[in-house]
Amino acid sequence: MLNSYSSADKVLLAVDCIIFGFDNEGLKILLIQRDFEPEKGKWSLIGGFLKRDEVLDSAATRILNTYTGLNDIYMEQLYAYSEIDRDPVERTISVSYFALINIENHNAELIQNYHAEWFPINDAPNLIFDHNEMVQNAIKRLRYKTSVKPIGFELLPEKFTMRQLLELYEAILSKELDKRNFISKINSLDILNKLEEKDMQSSRKGSYLYTFNKEKYEEKLQNNFALNL
Repeated sequence: MLNSYSSADKVLLAVDCIIFGFDNEGLKILLIQRDFEPEKGKWSLIGGFLKRDEVLDSAATRILNTYTGLNDIYMEQLYAYSEIDRDPVERTISVSYFALINIENHNAELIQNYHAEWFPINDAPNLIFDHNEMVQNAIKRLRYKTSVKPIGFELLPEKFTMRQLLELYEAILSKELDKRNFISKINSLDILNKLEEKDMQSSRKGSYLYTFNKEKYEEKLQNNFALNL
């Protein structure tokens, strides 16, 4: 019967976060080395269980803040994983999220305290349970979204060069892009503010710095604009 709550099976609901970061070495993922059984000593995604007084987004925000010290992180809910034997201890359903953060902004000491570590996306260790599948699905979603809409600015410093933006997109999409065509498409979207400042480390003449104009981006999102890389 529909009102037989007491006789219904009880299962755990977990939230697992695929946290992407970017630095001069490329696209990276934040993983944690488990200090408890099962699979003690092995690498996993960063996650936790849903509390009674939380919605899923709140749980993901809490988990991300606990391990990185950051608030207001770009995140997106992905998929639910419900294989019966996915967790050998308890019947557990997991909902995955992917998040984008600037590696320079996170709390390095906090991450170290939790035995977490950044790995290049193409050189990450094997993960427990079905976490490898979660990562692959998150990469597919990130690549698709990046190819059609300009996202990922959360991975860059507040001020960045066009070259840094190009390198970010090449790292996410795992392919080389035509520089002229890329710059032309980005400029046509009119979502960047070009500054008078230059990054003098990139060349003798220097490269102009840009900032992301979030207000313009939000306006254009309503008109379904596309990047189409």
